[in-house]
Amino acid sequence: MLIAPSLLSCDFSQMGQEIKRMEEAKADFIHLDVMDGHFVPNITFGAPVIKAVRSYTKIPFDVHLMISEPLKYIDDFASAGADIITFHVESDSDIKQTINKIKSKGIKAGLVIKPNTPASSVFPYLKDLYMVLVMTVEPGFGGQSFMADMLSKVIEIKAKTKTENPALLIEVDGGISEDTIGQAAKAGVDICVAGTAVFKAQNSKKAIENLKAAADLEI
Repeated sequence: MLIAPSLLSCDFSQMGQEIKRMEEAKADFIHLDVMDGHFVPNITFGAPVIKAVRSYTKIPFDVHLMISEPLKYIDDFASAGADIITFHVESDSDIKQTINKIKSKGIKAGLVIKPNTPASSVFPYLKDLYMVLVMTVEPGFGGQSFMADMLSKVIEIKAKTKTENPALLIEVDGGISEDTIGQAAKAGVDICVAGTAVFKAQNSKKAIENLKAAADLEI
């Protein structure tokens, strides 16, 4: 299991140092939630902030765009240093065009689905993707409870990728803790986004180790 700490739970006044702390804690990715206050009812940060903190680590930046028109901003996030850009199938931009734009920048592309969106909505695009992110909470705010019933989508997508794109990774985001990560691992999840469980822990390195150990018990 790979762990992607979400900066949504970090101390925003010390973002660069918080990223360094995650590097020392052996995080696999840094997950950056970009919210526009329109697609989701919250506002976080944009490309300039990501560009400002990019130099603090070489860990891949997993940038999750919770914005209405992702296609308009791919150039900005590419220039800011994103390694992976995921965007929502529910957004207003043309999905195929947006995937192509991301890949044209040499960046890995991913699609995200909200809890009320069926797994089948990503099926037409699986061959072109590096990752599918299944939201296990309603996007917009951290600290929510894990929605275990979303894992049926992971199983469904995983089955489809066996023929379409066996290398595709499945990520979940929302409510991940030592109590829930085992269920995710059992369903076939490859990457878990963890915010509160890592950033608010007394020892973030130990928290990541414990999450991985809890996942390994179910694999």
